[in-house]
Amino acid sequence: MKVTLPALDTCESSFTPLVVLELAQDVKKETKEWLKNRIVSKKEDGGAQLLFRPLLNKYEKETLENENLYLVGASKITLLLGAEAMGLVKECNDNTMRAFTYGTRHNFKDYDDDNDDFLTMAECQFIIKHELENLRARDEKMIPGYPQAKLYPGKSLYCIRGYFGETIALYFGFLEYFTVALIPMAVIGLPYYLFVWEDYDKYVIFASFNLIWSTVILEVWKRGCANMTYRWGTLVMKRQFEEPRPGFHGVLGINPITSREEPLYPSYKRQLRIYLVSLPFVCLCLYFSLYVMMIYFDMEAWALSLHENSGSEWTSVLLYVPSIIYAIVIEIMNRLYRYAAEFLTSWENHRLESAYQNHLILKVLVFNFLNCFASLFYIAFVLRDMKLLRQSLATLLITSQILNQIMESLLPYWLQKKHHVRVRRKVQALKADIDATLYEQVVLEKEMGTYLGTFDDYLELFLQFGYVSLFSCVYPLAAAFAVLNNFTEVNSDALKMCRVLKRPFAEPSANIGVWQLAFETMSVISVVTNCALIGMSPQVNALFPESKLDLILIVVAVEHALLALKFILAFAIPDKPRHIQMKLARLEFESLEALKHQQMKLMAQNLKEESQESSKKEA
Repeated sequence: MKVTLPALDTCESSFTPLVVLELAQDVKKETKEWLKNRIVSKKEDGGAQLLFRPLLNKYEKETLENENLYLVGASKITLLLGAEAMGLVKECNDNTMRAFTYGTRHNFKDYDDDNDDFLTMAECQFIIKHELENLRARDEKMIPGYPQAKLYPGKSLYCIRGYFGETIALYFGFLEYFTVALIPMAVIGLPYYLFVWEDYDKYVIFASFNLIWSTVILEVWKRGCANMTYRWGTLVMKRQFEEPRPGFHGVLGINPITSREEPLYPSYKRQLRIYLVSLPFVCLCLYFSLYVMMIYFDMEAWALSLHENSGSEWTSVLLYVPSIIYAIVIEIMNRLYRYAAEFLTSWENHRLESAYQNHLILKVLVFNFLNCFASLFYIAFVLRDMKLLRQSLATLLITSQILNQIMESLLPYWLQKKHHVRVRRKVQALKADIDATLYEQVVLEKEMGTYLGTFDDYLELFLQFGYVSLFSCVYPLAAAFAVLNNFTEVNSDALKMCRVLKRPFAEPSANIGVWQLAFETMSVISVVTNCALIGMSPQVNALFPESKLDLILIVVAVEHALLALKFILAFAIPDKPRHIQMKLARLEFESLEALKHQQMKLMAQNLKEESQESSKKEA
């Protein structure tokens, strides 16, 4: 029997707040009432059937700037039914991981009717987020109080705040794993830097180790990731049909697959926007990046000429200035382009969040790769200046790491600390019977910046991985600097997420998604660049004084052999450990058996009904 939500008291004054909803300061009263009614209304009436109340019910005159803050929660049964509807996976009493159902709730470990801790806070907030995201306009033609804000049936009414979940846990797991995996590269690279700097033929061993290392760590990460996500329940969580993004718009219609009512938007219009607007814009940005790169080389030539003419200590320091300026310009260009890429991807009007993220990541990765590494490729394969390559690589790596630490954590933390002092003074001025702790937390987080997800964090690691792997035979010390940076990155990212930015909503994840493919692609490119750099070295060239064609053929053969080795290693190392594969296979078998049993039961019931019908006709 299907369980339905009872009539809930959605206006009760005491409940555990899980989400803070903030409205614009100038929002009108009728708009507030309309939105409140949609949040607390029953599901059959198009509402979310959640619990809702203002942050403060008294002393409004003392907190006018915070009168548009509201707390959102949900009853226990709402959360449990939401967990079933979303297919959340929990651990059973027999230690297996299964999709939660309300009817079999007593079969799950740690469940008790009097226990409110069965669902984690992240899971509860994820359920509320899902309910709010699926609040869509029905018969309204406009937002009450704002005639100019037109609504159409199916348009999302979502806006809100949140907390941590599996996606961020996976990022920290990957960051810690990647940092530990860099240590062997750093340990081996240090003596190469100190003792055999110009002896390129000995770098063949180091470069070969680098290429095998980059393959093995990515494959081993898949196995560790599978172990973690199985324990969390997200590895076996069945992927439901994705709901349209809150930002997706179109004419209300019927989805031919799910038969649900939702906005529809023609695919050809999206393709026209991508190929006629987005693609030319990206190409224009790439051209501008190359133009800035050529200005950087003009600055390098000027600094080198000045040093050769004077030869002073001051001009020797000046040699590093162009690279530092270029590294700062790269960071600025990357951030500006990110805003443009987000706007364009949103304007393309992708239906699914996964499609939106994939198009955004593709745009940003292409630009960042060219913007950060084009100058290094130009120095390596056009100018063939290994000394300048080492200098530029070191400067770009170190400068970018310092800038990221300052801009992402230290500066926002300093600003937030000053704001925290002001909030504490305001809290102390309030009456004693107000929940000061809750008030202080809400007001403090209201002024925080919004955490935009793990995109920038993974991008930073991706670029770092490129600096370490692409030119390892020229600058083996890169891994050591990456390790030093990542030891502080773990703490600075935690500081950023806990103290500087609003905590994001939990999102279940089974892996790091498209970033795994991005890292694997970078490791393949590194094979080509390292083989080419070794082939260009004077020591290797001296082995083929007469025929450069033989050198090229040998380098290409070695490159293909290393690529073959990479793919063999990737194939030989299973993505999931054996015990996880066995558990997943058993779950699949039990699901098929349960489906077969259900079908047989249905067939028996149909035969019984047919027999009864025939008996009635004979009688």
